[in-house]
Amino acid sequence: MARLSDCRIKVTGGVKGIVLMVIVQILYTGTNILYNIVANHGISMTVIVAYRFLFSTFFIVPLALLFERESLKAINWTVLFQAFLSGLLGGSLQQNLFLHSLTFVSVSFAASIMNLVPLATYIMAVSFRMERMNLGTVGGKAKILGTLTGISGAMILTFCKGKRIQIWDTHINLLRHVAVSQSTSSTTSIIWGCAIAFAACLSSSLCLIVQAKMVRRFSWHYSRTALMSIMSLFQSFVFAFCVERDWNQWKLGWDLKLLAGAYTGIFSSGVAFSIVAWCVMNKGPMFVAIFNPLMLALTVLAGSILLDETVYIGSIIGMVLIVSGLYIVLWGKSKEASEEEHSRASFPSDESIQITCQTSSPTK
Repeated sequence: MARLSDCRIKVTGGVKGIVLMVIVQILYTGTNILYNIVANHGISMTVIVAYRFLFSTFFIVPLALLFERESLKAINWTVLFQAFLSGLLGGSLQQNLFLHSLTFVSVSFAASIMNLVPLATYIMAVSFRMERMNLGTVGGKAKILGTLTGISGAMILTFCKGKRIQIWDTHINLLRHVAVSQSTSSTTSIIWGCAIAFAACLSSSLCLIVQAKMVRRFSWHYSRTALMSIMSLFQSFVFAFCVERDWNQWKLGWDLKLLAGAYTGIFSSGVAFSIVAWCVMNKGPMFVAIFNPLMLALTVLAGSILLDETVYIGSIIGMVLIVSGLYIVLWGKSKEASEEEHSRASFPSDESIQITCQTSSPTK
């Protein structure tokens, strides 16, 4: 009976992590749609990033003080430095690098490069001994296969079109069709765009590694998110003030700028970062990274519904591969966990062996 209850707890915990990370990708999809609309209206993206972390800080800091007040005693210089790195790598730097890459390449091109996050995180996690390759086991091979399958699906979804598919016709288009001057896509521009987008990819992966290190000293996920938001707030505002000198871009009203800042700050940073912090603590950085390609598939679906974007057969094939790769990796991780549990059960600890020997020895 006890073993059955333990299995139920493990299954529930595993499903909880999956559901939470799917919610995170849905929230990030909303951010991509909003960024698309904001950029179409000529609003400064560096200002939006700064307001994003302003709203995030005002949202998450009260929650951290309410539910995790005892975490204040554990804050030291090491924790603050790790929070600074997390805010830089996963917040201000990553966001500005990704948005800056869009000035050289298309959104789909940059997003496809960002789908290298699972592979980059896996390599870093193995290098820092946070994840074991276990190529000799079925679970280890499944993780490699699933990661490559998901990345392949993201690439196919981005670059392969094929026949157009009319799934639905909602007659909804939130974008205003304005004439935008297209810059020539020279080889130099493509190289720069790819390099900057890849730097954003590495920044995201490094942030997950830093958070995994930070968990060992500071295990409160609301407080970690609050510290990360505060650091990102100061970093993004300093950068925005240096780049954007047009004060009209900073004015807030009851408009799209306020909506974008509030949504991305409260949901995509405050809520999503808290969920990611919890999943990194309980599941590890690799578990979080493997859900990244799912965002691209959800963005394609949302774009076809809300932005009247075209869906092609390549999009469908890519989404199927992304979901399949995600399932394979999750199955591989569960297989590894069961194999480790079986090995621990097969080889008793030294203490139990000693007790058995003492009990079986004859008395003199």
